[in-house]
Amino acid sequence: MAEVRLVDENGEQVGVVDTASALQRAIDVGLDLVEVSPNAEPPVCKIIDHGKLKYQEQKKRNEARKKQKTIDVKEIKLRPNIDTHDYDVKMRNARRFIDDGDKVKVTLRFRGREMAHQDLGAQVLERVRTELDEIAKVEQMPKMEGRQMVMVISPR
Repeated sequence: MAEVRLVDENGEQVGVVDTASALQRAIDVGLDLVEVSPNAEPPVCKIIDHGKLKYQEQKKRNEARKKQKTIDVKEIKLRPNIDTHDYDVKMRNARRFIDDGDKVKVTLRFRGREMAHQDLGAQVLERVRTELDEIAKVEQMPKMEGRQMVMVISPR
């Protein structure tokens, strides 16, 4: 690496200089010579405080991590013979979860002889799907998993 394109501490283009003089110039102003673009021809070096550069990069990474939204899967448990008020409360919670950007796993649990009437459970899940149709889409259609029927809904 005989020559580098140099950018000084003020952000001004100095031009192509040999490495030794670029390093000497950085030492004279009390800063570091940092290679910012190694793949360029010739490589681009900048006279800056390396500690400050690392600090700013870390701050950018933290800011980006803070802004990203994690999608959670919230679960709502129902029964095949659920009463209307209980159903309305569960639907209100489901709407809130979807508005927050979370997925909703609707679990319908069968107990005892209810297993013989799985069609009632399918009707309840169909009712959930039609009610939430304008704000959510079905990601996983209702399917049986042991003694429970499961459906996953995600925001549109």
